[in-house]
Amino acid sequence: MAEHPPEVSYGLRAQTAFMDALTDTFDLIHQAFFEELVQPFLMAIGWGGYLEPAFEGSMWMLFGIGQILVLLLVLGPLQRWRPVEAVADTATVRTDVVYTLIHRLGLFKLGMFFLLEPFMDALMGQMSVWGWVPPQLDNIWPGVTDKALISFFLYLLVFDLVHYGIHRAQHQIGWWWKLHALHHAQRQMTMWSDNRNHLLDDVLTSALLAVCAQLIGLPPGQFVALVVLTQLSESLQHANLRLDFGRWGERLWVSPRFHRLHHSIGDGHETVQAGSGRVVLGGHNFGVLLPWWDMLFGTANFRPGYGPTGVRDQVERGRHYGDGFWSQQWLGLQRLRNRA
Repeated sequence: MAEHPPEVSYGLRAQTAFMDALTDTFDLIHQAFFEELVQPFLMAIGWGGYLEPAFEGSMWMLFGIGQILVLLLVLGPLQRWRPVEAVADTATVRTDVVYTLIHRLGLFKLGMFFLLEPFMDALMGQMSVWGWVPPQLDNIWPGVTDKALISFFLYLLVFDLVHYGIHRAQHQIGWWWKLHALHHAQRQMTMWSDNRNHLLDDVLTSALLAVCAQLIGLPPGQFVALVVLTQLSESLQHANLRLDFGRWGERLWVSPRFHRLHHSIGDGHETVQAGSGRVVLGGHNFGVLLPWWDMLFGTANFRPGYGPTGVRDQVERGRHYGDGFWSQQWLGLQRLRNRA
């Protein structure tokens, strides 16, 4: 095997040492947080039998606290610096904050653990019986898993492509759109709007992504890093921020301007059929992290500007999507049953 040049080997060792130091520091903080706060609380309320899932949940909570700090200290000032529009309906924004806290602080993740973990364990156990071995990158490209950044980028590509396919399906499958429409019904989009989803929509999306992670052998550490990176990027994309990444940057990473067009009334969630002129479900700019898939599959729209956001039937038919968390969830179920 060819040896790395001394400067390359030194760079790889330095990178590994830095990542190990970060991991060790987080592990110490996580351990202290769990032992000093979470574990005593669970024992006090008689939930000592749930220490294992709570340990994982406390990890997600710490990551969530870090993300919320980024929102407050970085994205908040950016929104005030270059807003697309003045936020008049602060009540809807407060509801979006509730969604963000549920998701970023691990409450949804904890619920998914109890709902899906037994099913996932049974599925992977059965696949082992059938002889299925997840196609780790090292089996395809020997040695790549030793190169952390390269393997992370390859997993990011696969994961983002699957996420693009899921997002496009949310817009093109009628019953799924009835749930996903809640996400698009926010007329005052801000950095808190990313997690504004119907819970059934979230359960289905999370289950598909979890299965994808298992099937491609995504290591747990890289899965966590992908989730955190995706969530922070999506918070930026939804921000009330007049920002684009320039001619080339717009084609490298999804920007607030690129994603705002996806939320714009009509253009974002509908497509006009050539010839007939009929409006059907569809839209543009489904990319979650990378706009490459939109460019590859013909769904990219780089038109400049920052139009109003929302769903067409809010304007044309006065459809109401709910003011608070529970009314939004209930109306989503009613839409699914074709009664609202």
